[in-house]
Amino acid sequence: MIRIEHLVKNYGSNCALDDVSFAVEAGEIVGLLGPNGAGKSTAMNILTGYLSSTAGKAMIDGVDILSDPLRAKKMIGYLPEQPPLYLDMTVWEYLNFCYDLKGCRLDRQSHLREICDTVRLGEVSGRLIRHLSKGYRQRVGIAQAMVGDPKVMIFDEPTVGLDPKQIIEVRNLIRGLGKTHTVILSTHLLSEVQAVCDRIVIINKGRIVADEKTERIANVVSGSRRFRAKICGPQAMVLDALQKMPGVAKAEALPERDGDAVVYAVETEQGLDIRKKLFYLLSERGWALVGLESSGVNLEDIFISVVDSSEQETAKRAPRAARKTRRGKETAEETLGAALYEDADRRRKEAAAGKSDEE
Repeated sequence: MIRIEHLVKNYGSNCALDDVSFAVEAGEIVGLLGPNGAGKSTAMNILTGYLSSTAGKAMIDGVDILSDPLRAKKMIGYLPEQPPLYLDMTVWEYLNFCYDLKGCRLDRQSHLREICDTVRLGEVSGRLIRHLSKGYRQRVGIAQAMVGDPKVMIFDEPTVGLDPKQIIEVRNLIRGLGKTHTVILSTHLLSEVQAVCDRIVIINKGRIVADEKTERIANVVSGSRRFRAKICGPQAMVLDALQKMPGVAKAEALPERDGDAVVYAVETEQGLDIRKKLFYLLSERGWALVGLESSGVNLEDIFISVVDSSEQETAKRAPRAARKTRRGKETAEETLGAALYEDADRRRKEAAAGKSDEE
């Protein structure tokens, strides 16, 4: 549905996008991540026809956004970071304005009512937009993107500034849209990507440094068992014993207490289950285990590792090495982050080689 090929965007001597290529299939929700200034907004602005590219192609359902912008834009619903709202209009007036602006041919009343029902704007449809809360204004922005029932929905920071309840509502709405639309979502909230997106594309310094299914990332990391253990005993001795246990990749004491018990974060090597061995070890030493629970994937560490890897000549140089455990072993996120970067780098080189062959 969406295809970007060898996209380059230069602002004078600054290269905002450097040979970026990726595709989004129909019905897929893709999260576009990256540090500030990485090139996310530039890519989205080119994809929506707001900016031209220096080189390369951006296509919507086979239509080049640069050579046939009007046809391509009819298939796009776009919500920028700041929703393009007219505050002196009511919600209903604004949606009717968007209907006319887009030249929509669907039945006006039923189409706009359906949109209001979907984004839960019915009770405020007669109110001036200026009198609405931030959360409702964001819903109005999503509603205008839905007018005309476009095949592709592009959201730039759709939950910025919202409270937790509003964030959950917008996430649920985006997941619902993903059942019938192709969605690209730009955000700084990694938890949002994990909760909503089917795939993650990470951009850093104008280049794609990771492109992988969210499910695969979660599955790989979940293969490394992680626990929070609450143990009563001398902290230094307990920590030393945990770090020396066969199969333990990392162990550290957390700044948390549960009565006289210290909370430890324990990560095992890939595929190993040390719970029984841990129980027997603590029993032999006379240290009480008062709590043991699994902890989940840390997407933030994966993101940091991918970005760090992309800024080094190889994936094994510092600062990743500086974040290794005392035993010299990497965390699961660091290992996966390096692998994701190496995979993206390989794809980029293959695409560049293919482009050279065509030329």
